[in-house]
Amino acid sequence: MNREDESKAHYQVVVNGEEQYSIWPADKPLPGGWRAAGKQGTKAECLACIKEVWTDLRPLGLRRCMGASS
Repeated sequence: MNREDESKAHYQVVVNGEEQYSIWPADKPLPGGWRAAGKQGTKAECLACIKEVWTDLRPLGLRRCMGASS
């Protein structure tokens, strides 16, 4: 995909069971283990959303483990 096509592409923010975020083409079926997080738009818009909401990059399992050992 070239830059012009990419800027016109429509994406969605997706999240997995470990609360890790990514983007996925909005017109494609979601891969197993991922669900829509509610934001759709350009690649830049989706990445900005992820930057805002995904503040702790540790997987959920690690956060739980570290919380239990405190």
